[in-house]
Amino acid sequence: GRFGRSVTQTLTNLGHEVVVVDHDERKVDQALSIATEAVQLDSTDEEALKKIGVSNFDEAIVAIGDNIQASILTTLLLKELGIPKVTVKANNDHHSKVLEKIGADTIVQPERDMGVRVAHHVVSNNVVDFIELSSEYSLMEVRASRRMAGKTLQQLKIRAKYGCTVLAIKPVAEKAMNISPQADDIIQHNDTLVIIGTNRNISKLEQSLLIEK
Repeated sequence: GRFGRSVTQTLTNLGHEVVVVDHDERKVDQALSIATEAVQLDSTDEEALKKIGVSNFDEAIVAIGDNIQASILTTLLLKELGIPKVTVKANNDHHSKVLEKIGADTIVQPERDMGVRVAHHVVSNNVVDFIELSSEYSLMEVRASRRMAGKTLQQLKIRAKYGCTVLAIKPVAEKAMNISPQADDIIQHNDTLVIIGTNRNISKLEQSLLIEK
């Protein structure tokens, strides 16, 4: 589908070798133009997976969207065949919980994740990106608001007042990222900040510092 094709295209553009597997011959033919190799087979067939040597792959991405049973069985087989990291697309929270129990290393819910990001963009135009790391913690990339401009991290009290940690700052006029910034580093308007914290604390920070008034 679109998710798997997007992942394939991006990995190929980044210089990786990608083998696409699908039971639909039409989709396999379409993938030939963007993948290193494309193979028609049933991913729930253990012997078929062995024949293409999946145990030698560095990582597998299960992008099955319309058949939860096939997604779960494929994930289970890939882990049993020894693939170090298996990333799986989940359709919903129940699907995600099952995948977690059977050993999926990374679980993504594209529709839900995009919904979360859009909601945070609605709350504040200063939010560049928002990534849920778990049910409790998130990472947020933001542009510094006018309310933050000219103040140091210590003056903004991002850690003391909001319980969040600024992991990095990218000054608006520079290309380099300042990793592990210091308390006396001064924030300028539209500097990019990478912030981590609990969802509750990040929400407090958004409401207090990022909404332009």
